Amino acid sequence: MFCKTNSMGILGIDAFEVLVEVDIARGLPVFDIVGLPDIGVKESRNRVRASIKNSGFEFPVGKITVNLAPADVKKNGSLYDLPIALSILRASEQIAGWRDGSVFLGELSLSGEIKSVNGVLPMVLKAKDLGFVNAIIPKENAEEGAIVSGLNVFVPSNLRELASHLSANVVLKPLPPKGFVPTKLSYDADFLDVKGQFKAKRAVEVAAAGGHNILLIGAPGSGKSMLAKRIPTILPPLEFDEAIETTKVHSVTGNVPKGNALDFCRPFRAPHHTISLAGLTGGGSIPMPGEISLAHNGVLFLDELPEFSRQVLEGLRQPIEDKVVTISRARSKLTYPCSIMLVAAMNPCPCGFFGHTTKRCKCLPIAVSRYLNRISGPMLDRIDIHVEVLPIDFTDMSRAPDGEASAVIRQRVIKARQRQLFRFAGKRFNCNAEISSALVNEVCSTTDSAAKMIKMAFDRLSFSARAYNKILKIAKTIADLDGVEMIDTKHIAEALQYRDLDRRYWG
Repeated sequence: MFCKTNSMGILGIDAFEVLVEVDIARGLPVFDIVGLPDIGVKESRNRVRASIKNSGFEFPVGKITVNLAPADVKKNGSLYDLPIALSILRASEQIAGWRDGSVFLGELSLSGEIKSVNGVLPMVLKAKDLGFVNAIIPKENAEEGAIVSGLNVFVPSNLRELASHLSANVVLKPLPPKGFVPTKLSYDADFLDVKGQFKAKRAVEVAAAGGHNILLIGAPGSGKSMLAKRIPTILPPLEFDEAIETTKVHSVTGNVPKGNALDFCRPFRAPHHTISLAGLTGGGSIPMPGEISLAHNGVLFLDELPEFSRQVLEGLRQPIEDKVVTISRARSKLTYPCSIMLVAAMNPCPCGFFGHTTKRCKCLPIAVSRYLNRISGPMLDRIDIHVEVLPIDFTDMSRAPDGEASAVIRQRVIKARQRQLFRFAGKRFNCNAEISSALVNEVCSTTDSAAKMIKMAFDRLSFSARAYNKILKIAKTIADLDGVEMIDTKHIAEALQYRDLDRRYWG
């Protein structure tokens, strides 16, 4: 007796079709699974046997062979429990009816309950692209399944209920498609809470408007972390395609928020400085996304930047440039997206008071130099904006909030981003920070006086080619905030202010 059932698999954040084939033959009782299964898949034998018995069915006696095709691709996880169990029930003629054009995903408990699995969203999206009509997924993954329209998504509670549905005894209703319903942006923090720091807030606004990486340098308690944690409150909401791609990354890791799988707030990730390179960029025997990919289309905040290991910081250089991170292992090579806005914060020295206006630094010059040099020149060069966060005096602390609310700043940022979306329509990028070197001079057109100013700065300050391009990109973002197309001297002058701290602190 032979039967086959359609399922899916995951490679990175991309899904592929898996055909679960079952053959039951006469012979000694044996239950084998072939087709490059991992340990989690092999353990499904015990779960499937128990769930079939505890659901009121008979487990067939004989030689049972399960093949997961294609047999040359590694299969991971427990999502094949359900299609294996159904194939066995069909092959042993315990299910009377069947629906073609369906894919089945789910882990089985010993009692026959269908449990949640990771990666449902990319698998259901792929099933739709392949022309499948129905998708049967766990009830706990209903939020992810409801995102996909044009496909009947069913969420049975247990194996018995699914068998009744397939036999047409109990007909389940498909999930109503969720569609594109932008959620109202709501945050606990607000830029109105930040007192003083007008220059730093302006720099953060420019960074948010153009998607630029930013480094905040200042003494302890000056408000660096406070500013960084409020950056998501001024970023525009995710577009639908961005939200889908971001949710796919979180789906693979099982981090989809409950109750609202498709979140339009941009991700904010703030890993501790003890994180490993694999934890930040991704890795493992089965490579999984790291923090940099979980922050895709959002903000990656690295507080106390010099405290991160040199290996971790250097490992960020290529992903920051390429917007993707490739993880290579002996049997697999996976690529995860990581288009992020990097926000870093640091003290200027070990004690934190180097250059402070009122407090004396207790560090030796060699200690200050050694601390700052934990960040390499190439890494520093990849951070577009460097801004000093000055200590707050009593006058600023005691006065009532006099700044702008996040909602007001966000409207300016959205207008600037809309100009960029229109400008880069049809291209692979959509913000100024991602302009390629070949297009910088074409996109960042300047007035004659602005061209003279940047030439003078380039000659006097010995900028690298990357720094020169970044100044033009920052100036373009400032011009977008002003609502003008041509870069003028005031835009260049402000952009130059955001590239001088590397010379002050790093020489």
